[in-house]
Amino acid sequence: MSPLAAWSQSGSTAYEFLTIPVSAHSAALGGQNISIIDDDVTFTFNNPALLSNVSDKMLNLDYTSYISSTKKLSAAFSRTINDRASWAVGGQVLNYGSMDETDSSGETVGNFSAKDIDVQGSFAYMLSDYWSGGVSAKLLVSNYAEYSSTALGVDLGLNYCDEANGMSFSIVGRNLGGQLDPLYETHEALPFDLAIGLSKRLSNAPIRLSFTFDDMTHWDGLPLFRHLVMGADILPSRYSWVAIGYNLRRAHEMEVADTGSHWAGLSLGAGINIKKIKIGVAWGKYHISSSSLIMNVGMAL
Repeated sequence: MSPLAAWSQSGSTAYEFLTIPVSAHSAALGGQNISIIDDDVTFTFNNPALLSNVSDKMLNLDYTSYISSTKKLSAAFSRTINDRASWAVGGQVLNYGSMDETDSSGETVGNFSAKDIDVQGSFAYMLSDYWSGGVSAKLLVSNYAEYSSTALGVDLGLNYCDEANGMSFSIVGRNLGGQLDPLYETHEALPFDLAIGLSKRLSNAPIRLSFTFDDMTHWDGLPLFRHLVMGADILPSRYSWVAIGYNLRRAHEMEVADTGSHWAGLSLGAGINIKKIKIGVAWGKYHISSSSLIMNVGMAL
């Protein structure tokens, strides 16, 4: 026998469903975009500071077909208070479907359901003509068969927008907080994420490029470029967009020996505005075995 060294993960986190994008536009740009300036309340789930760019009385309804039978529903509604302040409420439910319940010998004794829930409120304020800040407070609930847990989380975001030059820069700390009641005896951390993002529209073409460095506090020996999420928008008019994105870290983590990543990390999407209705659709490859489809419908009330 020869000794082998083994490394385990440094810790575990709960509520990983918070890393799944809500916005179809963000999903099309790689899933983690925090700097796009658009009249879209779903961007609040990525960066609460972007709420400052959303119109009054915007309602958004979203549906995500995730891996296998897992489905996600979400909704958000925004209001402006004055020229500088805005608030929004939103929520999302990830339903894992029905699963077989077995005893210790592997015999099926019934079935059970599992779901994760996020209910949140957001507030954003224009600090100056260029800078805006935002905060989101979240109540998180997980129900897995007879087990349940609750947690409180906070997102903090800051955005700099130079509209004349088509540039936007953001920094966000997401999922600060912790569990109140764990599923079992051990309290688990929330999936904290520190991200930095930049979006720039080209001066001579209807193209906007985005670069996001995600999960900047967890390195695990990965080089900086593995944290990069790249995206590009083609903007044929002010009423439509077409986007493509690539998440380098996801592609790296989904690599299988001798077969590659099977396009994991790639995402595509498009959107159109029809009067007061906004429709967005995105396809993303989050795992080598399956892909995900996200659909957003927004409307001005």
